[in-house]
Amino acid sequence: MKLTQFKFKLPEDQVALEPPCKAFSNPDGTVDKIYHRDECRLMVAHRKSRTLEMFRKDADGNEVKGADGKPVYLSFRDIVNYFDDGDAFIFNDTKVFPARLYGTKEKTDAKIEVFLLRELNEELRLWDVLVEPARKIRIGNKLFFNEDGPMVAEVIDNTTSRGRTLRFLYDCPHDEFKRELFALGEAPLPRYIIDRRPATADDMENFQTIFARNEGAVTAPATGLHFSRELMKMMEIRGISTAFITVHCSLGCFDPIEVEDLTKHKMNSEQMIVGAEACKTVNDAKLAGHRVCAVGVSTARATETAVGTDGLLKEYDGWTNKFIFPPYEFGMANSMVANFYHPESTMLMATAAFGGYELTMQAYETAVENGYRFGCYGDALLILDD
Repeated sequence: MKLTQFKFKLPEDQVALEPPCKAFSNPDGTVDKIYHRDECRLMVAHRKSRTLEMFRKDADGNEVKGADGKPVYLSFRDIVNYFDDGDAFIFNDTKVFPARLYGTKEKTDAKIEVFLLRELNEELRLWDVLVEPARKIRIGNKLFFNEDGPMVAEVIDNTTSRGRTLRFLYDCPHDEFKRELFALGEAPLPRYIIDRRPATADDMENFQTIFARNEGAVTAPATGLHFSRELMKMMEIRGISTAFITVHCSLGCFDPIEVEDLTKHKMNSEQMIVGAEACKTVNDAKLAGHRVCAVGVSTARATETAVGTDGLLKEYDGWTNKFIFPPYEFGMANSMVANFYHPESTMLMATAAFGGYELTMQAYETAVENGYRFGCYGDALLILDD
């Protein structure tokens, strides 16, 4: 397929800058917000019947009307109504760390954004990073990260046009160093959000799944953000199984595709781990004929990397650079939930590969027309094989 087949006009006001929330004004003029991560909208696509659902229905199949007489949109919590006892969800339990921090360049005091990618060497305090503006940062430059503290880094290598290797000059036990380094950082929100508003203290919680436990991601597995503790409990009560794998999400999913022929695009590699417990949970459900739902594109890519020729999930500890776009036949999951993503993004392409190009693009057109929100904090699309 061609890149331009995934182009559509996305109104800027439909890009979600924060999760669903209720705001309360205080007498002093400040505003408090209460976030409800599971109250985004949900659209359901049925790929065999090629139909879309947007509204809640009663027991008789009639659309539920609100106080204003209009149909009530499905919310993410309604997802449990599409699954039964014995079905299984596969989640990505990677944990996002506060990867974006700001320093000043020695002598000039120029403000420099440093985006931590991964630690290269614990003992030497070496990190692979991106810097902005990159043109100002050369080998030998030093960056200072707080006026009174001891956190200083020296640029020791260039890796890409924006990439650098930093050596942090901080003499203390590694755990203390990492704690102090992360204390200086903020939630690594995507550029399309951070260019429109600053990160807040709330983002470090909102941009993290409630089941995150294995640190290593520099962006969140966005679809997992919609699951609240209450929703997970509802799933448990219904008898839905949960399996957890780890995919350390990188910035590769946000890299612009610069070729028209998608077969020539190369994805960045991401580290992933699929353990025996997850394999058993997923394979038991699949062998029993139940639904297996991949939560998010990162999970779908990983399970397609680890699926065997028999259609069962295998243990895996390594890396994947799998790029999924139509046409593609999935071997593992038979249902999938994803966010609504930006035009020409690799996440949109993977979603279209699962749901079918025509139905997925119809869902996106419908979402734009009905004011759905797009991006990491946006609304969700459930794709079922019926």
